[in-house]
Amino acid sequence: MIHHILEWKKGVDESEGVTDGQTEPGTQVESLYLPTVEESVETSISIDTSNKVTEPAPKTSAESKEACTEETTEQEDPQEQGSEDVAEEDDAADDKEIIEEGDEKTIEDDEEIYQEDEDESDSEKMGCVKVIENMEFDFDNTAEEDDTLKVSEKQPLLGLVLCPTRELAVQVKHHIDAVAKFTGIKTAIVVGGMAQQKQIRMLKRRPEIIIATPGRLWEMIKERHPHLVNLRQLRCLVIDEADRMVERGHFAELESLLEMLNTVQFNPKRQTFVFSATLTMAHSLPTRVLQKKGKKVDQRSKLEVLMEKVGIRSKPKVIDLTRKEATVETLTETRIHCEKEEKDFFLYYFLLQYPGRTMVFANSIDCIKRLNSLLVILDRTPLPLHANMHQKQRLKNLERFAERESCVLLTTDVAARGLDIPNVQHVIHYQVPRTSETYVHRSGRTARATKEGLSLLLVGPDDMMNFKKIYRALGKDEEVPMFPIQSKCMAAIKERVNMARKIEKIEFHNSREKQHNSWFKQAAAALEVDLDDDVLLGGRKDEEDDRQQQKMVKGMKKHLKHLISQPVFKNVMKTKYPTQMGKLSLPNMPLHGLETALTSVSNQKKRQKQKKKQQ
Repeated sequence: MIHHILEWKKGVDESEGVTDGQTEPGTQVESLYLPTVEESVETSISIDTSNKVTEPAPKTSAESKEACTEETTEQEDPQEQGSEDVAEEDDAADDKEIIEEGDEKTIEDDEEIYQEDEDESDSEKMGCVKVIENMEFDFDNTAEEDDTLKVSEKQPLLGLVLCPTRELAVQVKHHIDAVAKFTGIKTAIVVGGMAQQKQIRMLKRRPEIIIATPGRLWEMIKERHPHLVNLRQLRCLVIDEADRMVERGHFAELESLLEMLNTVQFNPKRQTFVFSATLTMAHSLPTRVLQKKGKKVDQRSKLEVLMEKVGIRSKPKVIDLTRKEATVETLTETRIHCEKEEKDFFLYYFLLQYPGRTMVFANSIDCIKRLNSLLVILDRTPLPLHANMHQKQRLKNLERFAERESCVLLTTDVAARGLDIPNVQHVIHYQVPRTSETYVHRSGRTARATKEGLSLLLVGPDDMMNFKKIYRALGKDEEVPMFPIQSKCMAAIKERVNMARKIEKIEFHNSREKQHNSWFKQAAAALEVDLDDDVLLGGRKDEEDDRQQQKMVKGMKKHLKHLISQPVFKNVMKTKYPTQMGKLSLPNMPLHGLETALTSVSNQKKRQKQKKKQQ
């Protein structure tokens, strides 16, 4: 894209140079506002001569007489000046007599003109306003639109990159700025959740490349921003994560935008680039759809449907870099089968045993909020990321996650696609994704750039259907291995998590009651109406009950703090009584921090192979 833009700018510069060379130097262009060449030359000569200090030119006889009289008057006495004043009065009297001897008609005409001038001056002094009837106004903005079109033709928008999420758009802008650092190409970002006025100011600089999300971009196009009015000169259109963006019900603005680019603002020289890690992934429709009568099933491939929606008319060039399994070779995939209530135990166990940069994915925002409060009570300092957060807080949490070596990011599928966060070691699917594409994109946050990574699925009874569907769509030849768990440590883990659950449940209900009751109390106070106890959640509690509950929560937190201070994974076992052999058979306890999750999985595989050989 940058190469195309540089070629276009080079062609424009060459055409301007050719036109400059073809113009004759002697031709003169008349202008209504600028003086002609001869007048400008004369004025410049007069200005130069006035600024120079030269000898005075010889004066004429009249000028010399005037100069002599001025000199004499300056040297005269005041008596002579008085005589001159008397002479002037006599001259005025003679003139008055001559006027009286004139015609009376001319005098009357002069008096009428003088009265009209006085009336006009009086009206101006009094602040009167003249009323002009039958005045027509022309509010035609065609001239302004023509000016904006001319400017947009000189500095048009040449590259447009569309992204599904705001975080991905920010990342793409950073990468393009790094590549185009020494080219002079300007970029701008247009996404929701940020100040629109600032983005309008950025577009006034007329950047060659815009990175945007469809919603905010379409909003500014409808407002007819000058830089977005003419898109016919667009050379490159990039749609990132295209299979997600063209899904039905996700990006309604994208359909309108693509329709405009393919009809009104169509450019035959424009190149369209479509990117996705799951672009060519094909899977069969569910049986409930295939068994429906009277419903026509589209037999076309996923890629053909996508090309039609994007508006690619000719046969596209497809570059496929994905494997058959759709995941990279350096990714280790594991699973844990458990009950729904036990997922918190295994999550806390993994975070304690294998510290590092870990991303935890869930399907709903409520689940992320609950996990966030639970892990905060367990002193794990997680960072949440979901669509209900402010954009600044989302970007700040991403930056913190990328800076810390050992951190947990709790996120929905907002962060599943495209984000390039360095050195993510583990990805945990707290809830199994609903589609195989989402599973591939989630797992793709780790094991990037030939580095190794781990993907862990927490499979509950409710997740078995989605798990089998993903397993079938990806065409896995081997079964996903089970993640090794040391059951001897689970008793301490369960005690801590259960205590944290009780605290979280009490605090959640208290905060919910406070929000609900405060809103009703404020509304009743504004309306000056008595409030019934049935409306309030939990009724009207006494202060004594609140104190007892707070005291109980405080005691539970103190006990949990004591439990957290005790080590779950013991590195060294100390004892006073050695055995007869001089060695003490220690229990097989996991060593905290000395073994990574990948090495534990590989060691388990080796042990399983040895058992098979022995059998």
